[in-house]
Amino acid sequence: MWRDKAYLLDMLIAAREAREFSTGLTWEEFQNSSLHQHAIAKALENIGEAARRISDETKAAHPEIPWRDIVALRHHIAHDYFHLDLVRIWQIVQDDVPVLIRLLEPLVPPEESG
Repeated sequence: MWRDKAYLLDMLIAAREAREFSTGLTWEEFQNSSLHQHAIAKALENIGEAARRISDETKAAHPEIPWRDIVALRHHIAHDYFHLDLVRIWQIVQDDVPVLIRLLEPLVPPEESG
């Protein structure tokens, strides 16, 4: 179970990074910035890599998290990188990642302050 907590934290960190990388960015800027495309895709890939390692028990306990979709996206990014759908990546980081962050936050230990 401690391993699952670590992977959930990895997912949360990567999701927050994906949001941070897209903050203040317009669709047009994203389309024209390979730096942002790569950074966001890598963060999404990291979310999927951690999700892939979560135990079946934890996945079953949290069906509100779309585990299969997250892992499938990871595989797509890792194995078919040169054919990514930028519209879909943008939509995921704008719409799905904030929801994922809200779902993950209660599942990880609170962050220690200073």
